[in-house]
Amino acid sequence: MPELRWSAPSEGGLFELTRLVPGRGQYRGLTFHEVEAKTILNRVPGNFLPFDWTINPYRGCSHACVYCFARPTHEYLGLDTGKDFDTEIVVKINAVELARAETSPARWSGESIAMGTNTDPYQPAEGRYRLTRGILEILVERGNPFTILTKSTLALRDIDLFGEAARHDKVTVSFSIGTLDPEVWRQTEPGTPHPLRRVEAIARLSEAGVPTGVLVAPVIPGLSDSPEQVAEVEAACRQAGAGSVHAIRLHLRPGVREHFMGWLAGTHPELTRTYEELYRDRVYLPRHASGRYRPKRQPEPAAQPALPFG
Repeated sequence: MPELRWSAPSEGGLFELTRLVPGRGQYRGLTFHEVEAKTILNRVPGNFLPFDWTINPYRGCSHACVYCFARPTHEYLGLDTGKDFDTEIVVKINAVELARAETSPARWSGESIAMGTNTDPYQPAEGRYRLTRGILEILVERGNPFTILTKSTLALRDIDLFGEAARHDKVTVSFSIGTLDPEVWRQTEPGTPHPLRRVEAIARLSEAGVPTGVLVAPVIPGLSDSPEQVAEVEAACRQAGAGSVHAIRLHLRPGVREHFMGWLAGTHPELTRTYEELYRDRVYLPRHASGRYRPKRQPEPAAQPALPFG
């Protein structure tokens, strides 16, 4: 069984390993690495994002999205970016206690906090550990603004907290919905709820007065990138009440690229050559590209910094 690197605080690590817990029942096939984190608030370097602080109670994600940009963070722990990322889930069991301490009014100015910037705070592990729920209770209690990004309808469990925060303009809940195509969904993000269930979740939150948004992400060349496919997602989410809808094209950073291309070769080998051309010298596709992407030589857009991991 894999063991986490940098586990001992005396070695300057991120956290101390307490125990390994094999998943049972609905969590069968997963291993939970229950750890004591040193800190839970992460400052975002630079100013390229609309938030300065994040909280990530989990690392790794059993949603198993083949394109997940957070996969390389598992390498820092001595785990791989493939199966380990999908099944070896790091659980910061002291996340709620740390959140309470680190957002104490005596030391915290009440800045907005983003959740879901690394791995999904409502991934299946949350059903067992309820760390996201505990953190949100603290933020709502203190009137601290926050945002959530998720693929999971488990977020509806906390609609009471979102509603309370919304009454004071302290929350936005956003969903990532890259496609409504059931085949593309099954192939690319097999551990997530059906995209139409996420659309329904948007409708329920909107009806409750909770501000919602949608990232049509990622738009995947050759699979979910036709104008009709993107428009279908946008129309469904707008009808459900989403206040904002933004499309984001697939980007492939080192570590993610290798995993994704391996998956592509086994699932859609007919697209492999196209991707080798599209992403040959770039991480991001050209901003002006649209529709069904075709391999063209384009100048590389300015690289964006990677999101922080926690």
